[in-house]
Amino acid sequence: MSGLENKIKAGALVFDVRTTDEFEEEHFPNALNIPVGQIQQRMAEFGENNKPIVLYCASGARSAYAAKLLRSAGYTDVTNAGGLSDMPGF
Repeated sequence: MSGLENKIKAGALVFDVRTTDEFEEEHFPNALNIPVGQIQQRMAEFGENNKPIVLYCASGARSAYAAKLLRSAGYTDVTNAGGLSDMPGF
């Protein structure tokens, strides 16, 4: 089992930062969708800033940017998982 898989099984919140259309087409089970362009307005939806967060998008570029935004807002346990195909079991 990978470190990412362990983190998710231990209760990390998983966020898909792709568009709503991309999310509706296919997404990781139980992932929440906050498109990268909405992160700053929806920051409260990420919860406590010490909660483990896993982010993914299509290639890893948008999730890298999202991770940078969260870290600059004080979130301490943020993982950029890369693209949807990089998620465990996908």
